[in-house]
Amino acid sequence: MPALAWPDIDTVLLDMDGTLLDLHFDNHFWLHHLPQRYAQVHGTSLAMAQMELQPLFEHNAGQLNWYCLDFWTKELDLPILALKHEIAELIALRPHADTFLKAVKGAGKRLVLITNAHRDSLSLKLERIELAPWFDRLITSHDYGYPKEAAQFWDTLQADIGFDPARALFIDDTLPILRSARAWGIGHLLAVCEPDSRKGPKNTEEFEAVGDFRELVVGLVQRPEA
Repeated sequence: MPALAWPDIDTVLLDMDGTLLDLHFDNHFWLHHLPQRYAQVHGTSLAMAQMELQPLFEHNAGQLNWYCLDFWTKELDLPILALKHEIAELIALRPHADTFLKAVKGAGKRLVLITNAHRDSLSLKLERIELAPWFDRLITSHDYGYPKEAAQFWDTLQADIGFDPARALFIDDTLPILRSARAWGIGHLLAVCEPDSRKGPKNTEEFEAVGDFRELVVGLVQRPEA
């Protein structure tokens, strides 16, 4: 991966799940834990539960409802947040993500977390992983009413925090979101090579991808201490 042009970057926008945090927690929850608990609560087989859930997942993918715990709690008649707490020990930081955050903060760049995660899900993860102190802002798409896949998200983000898109770096593990950011005008984009530590590297197609966060700090000049 080529070195980042750090002198041309003022604002660093970072996704959470699959970027800073291991996506294994979320994949395990939606693909395994939730179907198992759905089957138990609704008195059906695991295979039948998966068959009932799959079209609902596909229908809502990429929309704000897909990321909304309130929506799924009502739709499935299950306490989604409580179920997430049941496997919260799987929430984990991706290797060396904290090294990267420390270096970016030390260089005086503005750090903003932008996630599609519901506020309750964000709070759960912040209870397990100390991310908040690194960031100037923690923003969820539910604050704006649009997912990151939509151009309106980026319009609202710009109006909210005021940044130069050409001088912003955005890192995310979801290709449609990266394409949305590119179409809107974000100047520096990176995908994530291995969002889920249990699934191996993924094809990031036209996007350069970070495999080791330590690679990104090359050329990042730290501010002198006061």
